Amino acid sequence: MKHCLVVDDSRVIRTVARRIMEDLQYTVAEAEDGMAALRAVREKMPDLIFLDWNLPTMKGVEFVKSVRGQQDGGHPVILFATTENDATEVAHAMAAGANEYVMKPFDGVTVRSKLAEIGVTV
Repeated sequence: MKHCLVVDDSRVIRTVARRIMEDLQYTVAEAEDGMAALRAVREKMPDLIFLDWNLPTMKGVEFVKSVRGQQDGGHPVILFATTENDATEVAHAMAAGANEYVMKPFDGVTVRSKLAEIGVTV
């Protein structure tokens, strides 16, 4: 079974994302900040990372760069979730190594569509 790490400081967002990813047949782990997420990635590299862009302790861009720099760090699909609608911020995230993004609030249809757009079988 595919594995997803959901990273967000909001418990509500983590719960919504968990349910969506479980509906897509992923096992799910959660982290509430960037440092906890890095520990989780080192323990088990996920197939997909559902990432909040504005995290405490570490910004999403720093987290993405750290993951991409690790052994097997090119493997996970990184889908970031944001309230930022600034095209420069989105471009910066993509340049750092994110594969795609969704705007908050999001739903299962949107997440499924974004993943399908980048070739992730859902």
